[in-house]
Amino acid sequence: MTRAVVLFTSDLRLHDHPPLRAALAAADEVVPLFVSDPGVRRAGFDAPNRRAFLSDCLADLDASLRRRGGRLVVRDGPVAREVAAVAAECGASEVHMAAPVSGYAHRREERLREALGAGGVALHVHDGTVTAVAPGRVTPAGSDHFAVFTPYFRRWSAERLRDPLPPPRSVRVPGGVRGEPLPSRDAVPGVSPDLPEGGETAGRERFLRWARSGMPAYEERHDDLGGDATSRLSPYLHFGALSAAELVVLARERGGPGAEAFVRQLCWRDFHHQVLAARPEASVRDYRSRGDRWRGEEDAAEDIAAWREGRTGYPVVDAAMRQLRHEGWMHNRARLLVASFLTKTLYVDWRIGARHFLDLLVDGDIVNNQLNWQWVAGTGTDTRPHRVLNPVVQGKRFDPRGVYVRRWVPELRDVEDARVHEPWRLPADRRARLDYPEPLIALSDGLARFKHARGRD
Repeated sequence: MTRAVVLFTSDLRLHDHPPLRAALAAADEVVPLFVSDPGVRRAGFDAPNRRAFLSDCLADLDASLRRRGGRLVVRDGPVAREVAAVAAECGASEVHMAAPVSGYAHRREERLREALGAGGVALHVHDGTVTAVAPGRVTPAGSDHFAVFTPYFRRWSAERLRDPLPPPRSVRVPGGVRGEPLPSRDAVPGVSPDLPEGGETAGRERFLRWARSGMPAYEERHDDLGGDATSRLSPYLHFGALSAAELVVLARERGGPGAEAFVRQLCWRDFHHQVLAARPEASVRDYRSRGDRWRGEEDAAEDIAAWREGRTGYPVVDAAMRQLRHEGWMHNRARLLVASFLTKTLYVDWRIGARHFLDLLVDGDIVNNQLNWQWVAGTGTDTRPHRVLNPVVQGKRFDPRGVYVRRWVPELRDVEDARVHEPWRLPADRRARLDYPEPLIALSDGLARFKHARGRD
């Protein structure tokens, strides 16, 4: 009787799961294993919203395995120690897992390989599980990664993806392997009120609904703040409850401009993964330094607090920050706006904004969060690093009737469309009745400070 272990990490699903299919093909019995890593908790990445969503994902994965005769084994402790212990308990000769991306995950893999090797257990790492195209699979001449999106997108689009793998019909799990109780969302304090349900089942249902009703118009509506027309699939991709490769295949099968625009967004995700795989230090340091002397927590405390709490006096910024706190999620266009406002209008270090996002975002991960913040701050891969997004102009363009602003900033509910993005232009007596703050800073002053800091006076 041959046995193998499948270590689930950021791939909490049964559909299109190369490590699981490889383990089932190689062994008579397989232990599906998830290890709660104390290193993640110590680093502060175990935020309430993600912990609650993760609990949903694990419960759903366990239920799916049980319908196929198996179960999910959950352990708590250092990953290398726990995986090696499970392999020894069940007599496994091999362990399968998805290829890591971040520097921390690579170091964890090295420790795991060493621990398993000491017991004569082989470790098999599978590319193309977390991303559609694995980092490093396409590279430009003379470099280990693409630093500009457009040429990457051309090469990425030409890659032939594997056919999505169906879920297994049965999973035989050996007896006697000890596991911890599954975590529960109900036991997690501080969860955002409208956090969505996690898990592969919920993710697949959401994708199918949106593919029918939202994908056809996605190209023209994806920036519509009030219309809320995006897929909202990012949390499911973050936890691997959905396969990026399968979504690309399914979208291309549907075809049309909306599907093409959606695939382009999935490519952005892969683009950032290949950047961080080649430059892991970009999670904490500027990818391209501009010599900035950012303001920090001490000298910008009041501005940072106002930004976090959604009381900057700029309606679209405040709406977005309040949505983040209430839902644990934020519209992509809004993410760009609030990041630009913090870094280029308030001139605050992008790492402060990225940390706040990681504290609340259910889809917050090192790869996309940090590199998107760097893109906006002008220290990343943007080919126009000094661009500044004006929150008034952007609000009028992407929320022209103020639907998004009024949804999240009820103080402005009765302000007419023409003034909802500029309430300071209202007569003084009306402004006084709004109970809404004056702008933290004049946009022209913020722009002048940013240009001076970048030597572009």
